[in-house]
Amino acid sequence: MNKKVVIGLSGGVDSSVAAWVLKEQGYDVIGLFMKNWHDTTGLLQSDCHWEDDLMFAEMVAKKLKIPFHQVDLSSEYRHRVVDYMFGEYAKGRTPNPDVLCNREIKFDSFAVEARKLHGDFVATGHYCRKEEKLSGNKTIYRLLAGKDNNKDQSYFLCQLNQEQLATALFPIGNLTKPEVREIANKLELATALRKDSQGICFVGKVHLPTFLQQKLEAKKGNIIEIIDIKLYKEIAEGMPDKSVTDNLLSELTEPYKYELSSGHIIGTHNGAHFFTIGQRKGMNVGGHKEALFVIGIDVEKNIVFVGEGQTHPGLNRKGLFIRKDEIHWIRIDIRMEVGECRDYMVRIRYRQPLQAARLYCREKGIYIIFDKTQRGIAPGQFAAWYDCDEVIGSGVIDK
Repeated sequence: MNKKVVIGLSGGVDSSVAAWVLKEQGYDVIGLFMKNWHDTTGLLQSDCHWEDDLMFAEMVAKKLKIPFHQVDLSSEYRHRVVDYMFGEYAKGRTPNPDVLCNREIKFDSFAVEARKLHGDFVATGHYCRKEEKLSGNKTIYRLLAGKDNNKDQSYFLCQLNQEQLATALFPIGNLTKPEVREIANKLELATALRKDSQGICFVGKVHLPTFLQQKLEAKKGNIIEIIDIKLYKEIAEGMPDKSVTDNLLSELTEPYKYELSSGHIIGTHNGAHFFTIGQRKGMNVGGHKEALFVIGIDVEKNIVFVGEGQTHPGLNRKGLFIRKDEIHWIRIDIRMEVGECRDYMVRIRYRQPLQAARLYCREKGIYIIFDKTQRGIAPGQFAAWYDCDEVIGSGVIDK
């Protein structure tokens, strides 16, 4: 009897080709469409995205001659992804809803629905790969980057656990995007020329302040420009040695502290919680030769601190810190112990080239010190660490 796979048919080209690949591999394939968001508040396009997506998903299922079902997971999505997102922005942090959506919805709530359809596996159209290895008598599942460096989506899956990976399949991980498009064209799939989705997972491209105002109140505050910044410590290239003190680690990962007296008022905003570190747009302040960038946020005092130009030192930091309770190991068999130090490659945002870094595991959490200073480290985002092309672990940036 063939193994049964339930694939999340999203109405896009990637999941469409993934379904075809699974059929070619001999699986018994079932298409399942998730309806996760109904509200159009803040959307930059007024069309109803999920209805279009559903139509395309149905057309693909019919073309591939596979059973098709749909499920409404909007309640779970709002509670487990969107509410968390609102809460993080209220604290002046920058969450990543795509990472959360994979952990909480696609490989959790959706997997529950897949089991109701008697699915042995859950498949998606992600550009990543999975391998198995034996560690003693136990099977360990490895999450690897996709073959297409331009589309690798392993970062978005950095919070998956071994149980979730055990039943996950990524059929197009060994393909490039052009190859996927070519297959879809040859098969004459309705999604062959459809553009990739953008913006928040299952929500779409939004005007973030408008979207957030569903829960977060708009309130006027000052924009403070910081011109002279005295670094707390001269930052050197390279990484500290493995015997570095906890005090120095704390110092190297401490964000810059700004006060009202540190600069001068150049404008106003509608809420500090609507901004994120490294943001360039949305200040509406003129009179500068170069663009202004957000270098600090104080949600309690409702102040946004900005600096002029991409080389402003306030944009760059040497390290970051992840609290003990926010550390997640995909490779639980090689997780770090307190006092241990390892060198990994680290990514702090999607599509960022991997950066050389040294991880120090301490009682309070993990300190990540980069070989070179990093631009726009934002609390609330995820840092993921890699050994070559394998994702080893990840965590929410605390500071």
